[in-house]
Amino acid sequence: MSIYFHEGLYRTPQIMAKLKDYRVTVCGAGALGANLTENLARGGFGKLKVIDRDRIEERNLSTQPYYRSDVGAFKAQILANNLYRALGTPVEAQKANLDRDNVSKLLKDSQLVIDVFDNSVSRRVVKEYTQRAGIPCLHAGLSPDYAEVIWNESYRVPTHVNDDVCDYPLARNLVMLTVAVASEAIVSFIATGEQRNFTITLKDLRIESL
Repeated sequence: MSIYFHEGLYRTPQIMAKLKDYRVTVCGAGALGANLTENLARGGFGKLKVIDRDRIEERNLSTQPYYRSDVGAFKAQILANNLYRALGTPVEAQKANLDRDNVSKLLKDSQLVIDVFDNSVSRRVVKEYTQRAGIPCLHAGLSPDYAEVIWNESYRVPTHVNDDVCDYPLARNLVMLTVAVASEAIVSFIATGEQRNFTITLKDLRIESL
């Protein structure tokens, strides 16, 4: 029986085949990026790359799928190791700081880029490169009670004022809601070509299509 038995019952075989061969790059392996990469892998995606330069800290453990024994290791590599152990899915781990000098090398083979970086500088580099290269790009971001999932054409890079995001309040439930919405937006795009934008607010459990 396939690992993706339940997902395969919901999606068509044609969609599952597309997901398996679709080259997706996730920029960031923090709260959104790590959970989203895991969600995609468990949903049948077979050609994933994750880019992140950071190491795991103890404060990451409540919102990110890492273990206490992982503290100090590189997020991208541990995420790739964990998913290979769990599913046999090879995930390419790039322990790199994505910038204007290496963005072409890191993203050029992608069919879809997911931007979940935690700073405006990297988000702008991803937005501008994917726009020039004609690569579809989905941006997902969080603030204490709000999240958005926005495709490149409608996305505005946030101000750098709040770039130090390590200390702001963050509920795991908002993370997981955003991951679920982003995952479905990705599958929907691959299946139909439609780019759907969403906002999410936690206190009223509201998900709105833009």
